[in-house]
Amino acid sequence: MKVSQSLIHIITLALVISFAKAYDPSPLQDFCVAVGNLNNGVFVNGKFCKDREQVKADDFFYSGLNQAGNTTNKVRSNVTTVNVDQIPGLNTMGISLVRIDYAPYGQNPPHTHPRATEILVLVEGTLYVGFVSSNQDNNRLFAKVLNPGDVFVFPIGMIHFQVNIGKTPAVAFAGLGSQNAGVITIADTVFGSMPPINPEILAQAFQLDVNVVKDLEAKFKN
Repeated sequence: MKVSQSLIHIITLALVISFAKAYDPSPLQDFCVAVGNLNNGVFVNGKFCKDREQVKADDFFYSGLNQAGNTTNKVRSNVTTVNVDQIPGLNTMGISLVRIDYAPYGQNPPHTHPRATEILVLVEGTLYVGFVSSNQDNNRLFAKVLNPGDVFVFPIGMIHFQVNIGKTPAVAFAGLGSQNAGVITIADTVFGSMPPINPEILAQAFQLDVNVVKDLEAKFKN
């Protein structure tokens, strides 16, 4: 009995160690197609590391988040992204930052970050924010009205949004748990894909007249 119990402990320990050491790293881009010939490939899951002797302070620095973004657009908002493309030192660090400016009644429309949870803090204005849970959770809406100093979390992969419900501009900052969180804006993706999704497919999916779908695809066409 003692021998078998010890064997169980050894096997359990071996499994724990194997799970801890053998895993697939989280992807840092939309896809990475395997190639047989290395001459035809590029390294994309993250970025190559600079020689440590050539690293300088500027590799960890960015300036400009004190400046408001241009909100003169259809959704009346602007997202200024600070990820590994702006700060090379973020490579492998698993974190990035954005500033979001909202004109009065502007919005950051429903979207999702496929590779990151987001934590947002409002510094100016009033926002109505929320996310929708998965089908398995019955697509429940979790929403709040935020005032300056309030914080809200959008779990990884969940469709979420922010709307400025005030008469003055709003400003928020958000941290994301990836050096390259990615963003999928729902309307742009569904109705503005290239090439377009067959309108009849979307008409059935959204329970709309096919002509309405065609109008939406024309509006969101890139």
